[in-house]
Amino acid sequence: MTFEKANADDIKDLTELRLEYLTEDYGGLSQEQTALIADSLPDYFRRHLNNDLFAFVCRSGNITAGCCFLYVSEKPANPTFINGRTGTVLNVYTRPQFRRQGIAGKLIKMLIAEAKALSLDYVELKSTDSGYSLYKSLGFEDAVSKYHNMKIIIDERNEK
Repeated sequence: MTFEKANADDIKDLTELRLEYLTEDYGGLSQEQTALIADSLPDYFRRHLNNDLFAFVCRSGNITAGCCFLYVSEKPANPTFINGRTGTVLNVYTRPQFRRQGIAGKLIKMLIAEAKALSLDYVELKSTDSGYSLYKSLGFEDAVSKYHNMKIIIDERNEK
C-alpha cells in the first residue's frame, strides 16, 4: 500500500470516495443528491485542493482504498489560536474491503504532520463512536467549552 498527499490527478477518486463516505454516513443519498454533489465536487477540488484543503490517500494497486481531508481556515487570532490558522478533519473514509488494516490511522498521522508543517494552532474533528478510540490513540482530546455548538440552516425554510 502507498500513502501520499493527493493532487489534481486524484480528483476523480476523491469525488468517488466522498460520495461513498456521504452515502454511508447519511444512510443513503437520493439520486438527485448524488447527482448534485457529484457535479459540484470536481470543481470544488480543483479550486481548493492543496490551497485550503489537503487530502491524503492510500492506494492498493490501482484502487484508492481510503482518504482523509484537512480543511484549513484562518480567523482573527485569540488566546486559543495565536496564529489564527486551524484545521478541521473531514471525510475520514476507508472502503469496506480495506478496513481494520490501519489505513485511517496512517492517513491521520500524515494529516497531523501536514498540520504541523502548516503551523496550525490545532486540528479538530467530530468523531463517530467507531472512530473515537483511534482519534484518542493519536492524541485527540475531547473538546470542553463553555460555548454551545450551534448552527442555522440557510435556505428558503428560514425566510420569514
